[in-house]
Amino acid sequence: MKRQRLTREQSKDQTRERLFNAAQAIFMKKGFVAASVEDIAAAAGYTRGAFYSNFSSKSELFLELLRRDHETMQAGLQAIFASAASREEMEARVLRYYSSLHRENKCFLLWVEAKLLAVRDGRFRLRFNAFMHEKLEQMSAYIREFSARVGTPMLMEPEALAIGLMGLCDGVQFFYTVDPHNVPTEKAEAVLAGFFSRVVFGRDA
Repeated sequence: MKRQRLTREQSKDQTRERLFNAAQAIFMKKGFVAASVEDIAAAAGYTRGAFYSNFSSKSELFLELLRRDHETMQAGLQAIFASAASREEMEARVLRYYSSLHRENKCFLLWVEAKLLAVRDGRFRLRFNAFMHEKLEQMSAYIREFSARVGTPMLMEPEALAIGLMGLCDGVQFFYTVDPHNVPTEKAEAVLAGFFSRVVFGRDA
């Protein structure tokens, strides 16, 4: 069977996807600073020139990786609100989503790398902070929608709750990643469930 020839656009998309996959693996293994453009291009099977034909810099590719992961997480949140549901169903969906994040977020180390880079690199910090502000605004909007849909009063302002929620999830995943013996998945899920029950769902227990 004759192999179908890719269009120019399809070939470009394929190249970018291979570069994304290679960069993610190398950033996870070596860290952003230690990884070079040559490392990424070679792992993807391309030249340095092919890299710069698709991305202006290593930082641009890095931010795009973070955005893609964020969009995946957003899709998971949107699915919670995709259809009408009772308060109990909505709460169960939210709890299932967040209680599994520490196990399923394969890009967690990328976010750790990004935060360290933002502390050290002022130019990257400006772009990363703009992105994080966008994330917080979206999270605040979801919190408002959840409260309106299920009739749960908010015990904190949505913006404050969004910061606390993101910080808690990051912290729990950090403990689970570096010390799974003392913070196994059951304990991580219990911490998240307790937070949601009291602060998000407004329960006493």
